[in-house]
Amino acid sequence: MPLAVRPPDQQVTTELQAVEHRRQRALVDADLEALDEIFDDSLVHTHAHGITHTKTQLLEHTASRRPYLGITRGELLIRLVGDVAVITGPLTNLLRTPDGGERTLAGVATQILRRDERGGWRFISFQMTPYAQPK
Repeated sequence: MPLAVRPPDQQVTTELQAVEHRRQRALVDADLEALDEIFDDSLVHTHAHGITHTKTQLLEHTASRRPYLGITRGELLIRLVGDVAVITGPLTNLLRTPDGGERTLAGVATQILRRDERGGWRFISFQMTPYAQPK
């Protein structure tokens, strides 16, 4: 029997919001231990510009560049399919540029998480699509 797509209850919503907040804080702080814990070893992280990183590559990128200065999210749509959560919603990143400046990148992100053997949530996929630039 196929698994139904359903909204989470309040407890699961709180858990997922907490792990997303932890991801944001860990990226800004370059807290590699926290990122290692919440990113699944199978992570596929596709940046807004199309470059795709594995977990190892993303951790190296975060450590060497420290690109994230701030991350904010808007209202999130959370859907569950079994022990998998799909989170979609607005994302704004304040980023450090390679030349030491700053830039803001906004768009919509889709994240996929799985419940691990300890009952926690781990990110397995991330994809950001930037908002279209006005013509």
